[in-house]
This record gives sequence, structure tokens and C-alpha cells, in this order.
Amino acid sequence: MPGLLRGVARTAVVAGTATAVSGRVQRRQAAKFADRDAQTAADRSRAYEEDMAAEEPAPRDEAAAPAAAAEPPRDMITQLRELAALKEDGILTEEEFAAQKAKLLA
Repeated sequence: MPGLLRGVARTAVVAGTATAVSGRVQRRQAAKFADRDAQTAADRSRAYEEDMAAEEPAPRDEAAAPAAAAEPPRDMITQLRELAALKEDGILTEEEFAAQKAKLLA
């Protein structure tokens, strides 16, 4: 019986030691991986912030420019006729008409 008791005790000590060592290794690896994951997350966050800072938002005037460019251009002859009608009605003087005509033809 003492031999059996000694064998059981030895087995208990070996199993307890193995469990303690295994737990310690597992905690150490978890801490190492947590540090590495935190560093990776910080690097990604920093890179994202740098990318966002590098991009400049488009000014609102430039955003409206494509909409204005989408309008069909007015016919030059139609615009000249409108200017002539305004001159005939006395709304434009001869000098104003000449300036607008030169601007339109330029």
C-alpha cells in the first residue's frame, strides 16, 4: 500500500506542476500577443489618420462647377440677337453693346 500511495502522490505532483507551467506559458503568450495586437492596431490607426489628413476636401465652388459645365452652352447667335434687342430697346448703350459683343466673341 505505501508503494501505491507513493505512486499516486508522485502522479499528483507531476500533474500539478505540468498544469502550473502550462498556465504560466499560456498567460505569457497571451500577454505577448496582446501587446503585438495593440501595436498593430495603433499602427493601422495612425496610418488611417495620416491618409485622411492627406486628403483635402473639395471646395464647394469646385463641386458646383461640374453642374454648371453640364448645362448646354448657349448659342452665340442667340446671345448676339439678345444683346441687339437690348440695345434697340435702349437698355444698353452703344459702348455697353460693343463691350458685351467683344466679350462674347473673344
